[in-house]
Amino acid sequence: MLWRLTLFTPVDESTPATWPNVLVMLVAGLPCAWTLWQCLRGPLAGPPPEQDRAVRRLRIALYVSTANGLISPLMSDWFGVAILGSVLMVPLVVLFPSVLGSSLRHAGQVRAMGFLSYGGGVAYLVLELVGLRMPDWLALICAGAGLLWTILILRAQREDGRWTRSTVRYGTVGLVVPFVSIPVAALLGAALGTVYADATTALSVLFTIWLARSAHELARPTQPAGTVAGAEQTVIQS
Repeated sequence: MLWRLTLFTPVDESTPATWPNVLVMLVAGLPCAWTLWQCLRGPLAGPPPEQDRAVRRLRIALYVSTANGLISPLMSDWFGVAILGSVLMVPLVVLFPSVLGSSLRHAGQVRAMGFLSYGGGVAYLVLELVGLRMPDWLALICAGAGLLWTILILRAQREDGRWTRSTVRYGTVGLVVPFVSIPVAALLGAALGTVYADATTALSVLFTIWLARSAHELARPTQPAGTVAGAEQTVIQS
């Protein structure tokens, strides 16, 4: 039961119930608990600023993707999870440029990269699901486009006055974690066992925190870009 609650992966019955293994599972559960707090606490208290339709739509799309990020670890169908996650990112590709405005340079190219990543990813996964073997280089192209899209969105958020630096950091770390956790999980799994390998995936929730905080902070009073650091000093940031 503890394995499923903290690691969200199939239980390895061969793993002994020792104190070190239990401690690893409890520590791995902390990022998930922190994610729930970050996602469910909502925007800061106080009257929200006037929001146009593009902002309202982006907030809804961000919250929908956040909800998917929270429930996807509980789902066992990997293809279904991957396809749904990519589909729910497409509205963000459409809506982010309109909200970021001049903070996002070359918005048309950024949007095209987003469609290549998530739209192409959906097509790739669906074709694989129906039995058509697709070349691996196509997946790498989609993944590379998604990486570049996220980097450019994070850079634009950093230059925009509506998001704090902490939120941008969550997105940045969440972007880097998969590239580190996958090889680390392989090494730990071979050396120490499945529980240590599965525990390394716990930090993947940081990207979900970025989605949630991006939505929350669109509902706080607009700050000039130069005052973001000062605003963060008056708010408890994580």
